[in-house]
Amino acid sequence: MTWVPEDRAPRHYRGPKTAVRKGLVVVYTGDGKGKTTAALGLTFRALGRGWRVAIVQFIKGRWKTGEAAMAKELAGRVDLFTMGDGFTWVTQSYAQDVASARRAWAKCEELLADERYQVVIFDELCYVLKYNFLSVEEVLEALKRKPAGTHVVLTGRDAPAELIEAADLVTEMREVKHPYQAGIKAQPGIDY
Repeated sequence: MTWVPEDRAPRHYRGPKTAVRKGLVVVYTGDGKGKTTAALGLTFRALGRGWRVAIVQFIKGRWKTGEAAMAKELAGRVDLFTMGDGFTWVTQSYAQDVASARRAWAKCEELLADERYQVVIFDELCYVLKYNFLSVEEVLEALKRKPAGTHVVLTGRDAPAELIEAADLVTEMREVKHPYQAGIKAQPGIDY
C-alpha cells in the first residue's frame, strides 16, 4: 500500500467576499535587516505591473549602492532620490540633520502629490521620526492627503505607535543572527 499524505491545504477562503482596492500604507520596521530590501522587492513587483515607483532615502549618504546603480538603469520607471548626509553619528550636527530631513520630506510631499507614481517609498523615514528631525503628526497629515490609489512604503527601526496604527500593513523584522556579530563587514550586493 502506498502512503498518501493527508490533505491539509486550506480549501475555503473565509475573507471578504468583495475586494476593496486602495492605496496602502506599508511599514517595514524592527531591529532586523531587511526593511529596505523588502521595500525594494516590492518595487520589482510594482515594476512587473507596469507601475512607476519613487524612492526617497533619508539617511543613506552619497556612497555607491546597488539600488542606486539599478535605479539608473531603470530611469523613468524608478526614480531614486538619495537625500541624506549619511548616518547621524557621522554628521554630528543636529541642525544639519534636521535640514537634510526637511529637504527630503519636501521631496516626499511633492512625490505624494504626483499621480504618475503608483508606489512611493520613504526609506529610513522612521529614523528621522525617532530622532525628532520631523514630527509624526506632519507625516500622518500628508498620508491622509495622498491620492487614493497611491501605495506608500515607510521603512526604518522604531516606527512610532501612531504610524503603526495608521498603517494598513506593518511587518517587523527581528534579528535572529547577523554577520556583524561574527565580525563580517557589510557586503556589496547584500547590504548596499
